[in-house]
Amino acid sequence: MTDKFLCDFRFLLLAAAVAFIYIQMCLFTTQSKYADRLANAVEAETRCTSQMRKLIDQISMQQSRIVDLEVKGLQRRMDKIQTPVAAVVIMACNRADYLERTIKSILKYQNAVASKYPLFVSQDGSDPQVREKALSYDQLTHMQHLDSKPVQTERPGELIAYYKIARHYKWALDKLFHEYKFSRVIILEDDMEIAPDFFDYFEAAAALMEKDKTIMAVSSWNDNGQKQFVHDPEILYRSDFFPGLGWMLTKSTWNELSPKWPKAYWDDWLRLQENHKGRQFIRPEVCRTYNFGEHVDWKSKDLSYLMEDEYIKHFAEILKNAKPINGADAVLKASNVQGDVRVHYKDQPDFERIARQFGVFQEWKDGVPRTAYKGVVVFRYPPPRRVFLVGPKSFELLGIKSV
Repeated sequence: MTDKFLCDFRFLLLAAAVAFIYIQMCLFTTQSKYADRLANAVEAETRCTSQMRKLIDQISMQQSRIVDLEVKGLQRRMDKIQTPVAAVVIMACNRADYLERTIKSILKYQNAVASKYPLFVSQDGSDPQVREKALSYDQLTHMQHLDSKPVQTERPGELIAYYKIARHYKWALDKLFHEYKFSRVIILEDDMEIAPDFFDYFEAAAALMEKDKTIMAVSSWNDNGQKQFVHDPEILYRSDFFPGLGWMLTKSTWNELSPKWPKAYWDDWLRLQENHKGRQFIRPEVCRTYNFGEHVDWKSKDLSYLMEDEYIKHFAEILKNAKPINGADAVLKASNVQGDVRVHYKDQPDFERIARQFGVFQEWKDGVPRTAYKGVVVFRYPPPRRVFLVGPKSFELLGIKSV
């Protein structure tokens, strides 16, 4: 009985062992299948991730290109709508041939910077040829001032033209500053041609005016700018005398001047102390309102020496270094001295006498000689020598104690 039981038990153990081995083999086979499937899944996931990354890279590149195009497009739109430096207005009346020459001169250099300097022609009166000429140019805006009010002169024998001109200037500047809302305006007359660096000059000057509110206006003109009196196209000066003839002013200054604008002789009116109130004007040594072939890169020039606090020291220094000339025959003596010279005058008649010898302007207005700064008139004679005509109070005004 015992032997039979042991035999049965051994048989059962053998059967269990066989079953166990079979189950293990089945499990191994199943695990191998799952392992293969897992490996295939991992490989598939890797391929999918790689493709996804490539797709993401492609999308990123496309987005970057789109952003670049949007930025460039925005920049182009901004370039088109950028804030102008200044409007340019040509004041015209009844000289169509002169106007055409002036317009052509301006467009020659304005086309490249048209968005910075919108061009206008302001016509006073109804001359049909002037109107037709202005309207023939798509690059500018034509404005027409029609004033039927009778002119009453203040003194017998005065020309009414001076009164009409003053009215026209006020009307045009009111329109440009208040209706068109420009922050600056450059005024030209219809018998001017501009220099190649005209617009660069005024852009540099505009930045200077923003920093220094003692500058009332900037002019492209030098009254003593004839070729025998000039030398350096890069030099600018401050002046107490309004030059006119191609000049720029700001809206804030016009808001001050417009309500009290004179009936006539507006340029002489601007030269009165009560109107410029000690403010000064920037002028070049070499004019920018006729063709002379010079082209200065004004954007690269440091104009900080023209700031009021710097300029008075700068000008005093070059004046102190000039050699004094006394007595009669100033022209002959100046010609025989090396370097800059200075000639002192006692009063207006004395100034006029000396200026006449050199051939420069003798005019005064409200105590200020034409082109003067602190009573000093400077010009070249002969170039490159500078001649300073020095007033009786000039050293005191410039803070020069002794030389």
